[in-house]
Amino acid sequence: MNGLSLWLDAKTGIEGTLGYIAIAVCAFLGYTWINSGGVSSVDEKEEEEETPDPPRNFTTVQLRQFDGTKDEKTDEDKPVYLSVKGIVFDVSEGRDFYGPGGAYEMFAGHECGVALAKMSFDEKHIDDLAGCESLNFGEKTELDGWIEKFQYYRSYPIKGRLVSDELIPPADRTVSKEELSKNDGKGEIPDGYAAAPIFVGAGGKVFDVSFGGVVFYGPNGAYDKFAGVDASRALAKMSFDPSDVENPDTSDLSEKEKKVLDDWIKTFEERKKYPCVGILEKNS
Repeated sequence: MNGLSLWLDAKTGIEGTLGYIAIAVCAFLGYTWINSGGVSSVDEKEEEEETPDPPRNFTTVQLRQFDGTKDEKTDEDKPVYLSVKGIVFDVSEGRDFYGPGGAYEMFAGHECGVALAKMSFDEKHIDDLAGCESLNFGEKTELDGWIEKFQYYRSYPIKGRLVSDELIPPADRTVSKEELSKNDGKGEIPDGYAAAPIFVGAGGKVFDVSFGGVVFYGPNGAYDKFAGVDASRALAKMSFDPSDVENPDTSDLSEKEKKVLDDWIKTFEERKKYPCVGILEKNS
């Protein structure tokens, strides 16, 4: 079953695919049962509130995907997120203002703290996260007012934090086995982050999957066994077996397994856009 789950995820690029299929089947069966008279009064049952996802980290590139435009694959409207002083809000409820065609559409998918503080639509103030620290007293007060409005008056959900590019480790540095194991999502949350880093090794590279993968790779997630380890072999063999998870050797992989590993890396880099935070130390 675990192998099937990993195979589906590798093919679809969506983590937890098997779980989504199971949910869809259960929903269909539940709908059929309810409409066949299995429940006497649905109105007497309170709707169970969805558990919000844990806070996640965003890169600038990831945030730009949430601009409210049509998703080419699903033909549905994307959520509308924006960042204010690094705090990422889901402003989809205000789509008429922040979505395509809205008065503030230029803020969708971007950091807009400086622009709001200065009450400006000048593009030079967009994506200027560092500029939030150099505002004058009046501008900082204005900015704090916007954050308070979003959080308490509009009650826009907070999805996480936009992490400055300067805080994300460079992709060409070397990551030791010790550093890899320490970053398993259970450590301290660094300043400027919303979630503790979760490093996953794959194909010689190290990805920080806390940038969108906390639900799956974080503590108690479906793939938490891959957190803090070189999961190349396990991903290639679509295995949760400790003998594969704890063994980084890929020298004996079949061509088919190598292709599966390549698909995972492609998913990490192109679909999920997890930042690469280093190269695994050889023989580490």
